[in-house]
Amino acid sequence: MKKILLKTENLSKSFSSGGNLQHVLKNIDLELYQGDFTVIMGASGAGKSTLLYALSGMDTPSLGTITFGERRISSLSQDELAVFRRDHCGFVFQQIYLIDGMSVMDNVLSAGLLTDRDRKSVILRAKELFADVDISEETQNKFPTQISGGEAQRVGMVRALINSPEILFADEPTGALNSKTGLDVLDTLTRFNEKGQSIVMVTHDMRSARRGSRILYLKDGMILGECDLGKYAMQDDSARQEKLASFLAEMGW
Repeated sequence: MKKILLKTENLSKSFSSGGNLQHVLKNIDLELYQGDFTVIMGASGAGKSTLLYALSGMDTPSLGTITFGERRISSLSQDELAVFRRDHCGFVFQQIYLIDGMSVMDNVLSAGLLTDRDRKSVILRAKELFADVDISEETQNKFPTQISGGEAQRVGMVRALINSPEILFADEPTGALNSKTGLDVLDTLTRFNEKGQSIVMVTHDMRSARRGSRILYLKDGMILGECDLGKYAMQDDSARQEKLASFLAEMGW
């Protein structure tokens, strides 16, 4: 039986806009499981990124609860949430936000050294991750402006994983990349998931979504349905594509 990693109950999020209350998330009950590659899909404005930010503690819900393990994170203060994110979550965004004035390695170390680990162990962990994503030692010493977009996104993944997070959250990680570079990033995410890394990814791209083991479809702030694709395997990609396409058609994609 899968272990529940994160759970929401009646999760809701509203914003005030022009004097009107906009209900972005509506009473979402959700369980995320350890080791899953969960993909969140839906039309623009469905609430995908808002849900991702709420699940990760980057945003607080208007109503409802979010529980991580035995800890109710929806009731934490902003300072406590910052510590929670540092210790338990990793983040990969469409925009990578590397610091231009720091080398690739120092960008990663700046996140790893926020914890109480010693510098030597953080550097060792960084080098292992750089090897996993095929970033050479020469590239590690370059500045962000000297590397390609694909390399920068893989550096972003190393930074996201440097503190060994329980969950890696990814918001359209291939959205700003060309087809080949995006495929390299998807391959990297898949390899980490195969090693047991739990991933939650927002995407509008079917090629990216096929890498997920579980697809959640949002519409008007609610989970309209879900599809179980199982673990990704290259040899069954055409079958996955057909199953996902059928599911999305049913959802009105």
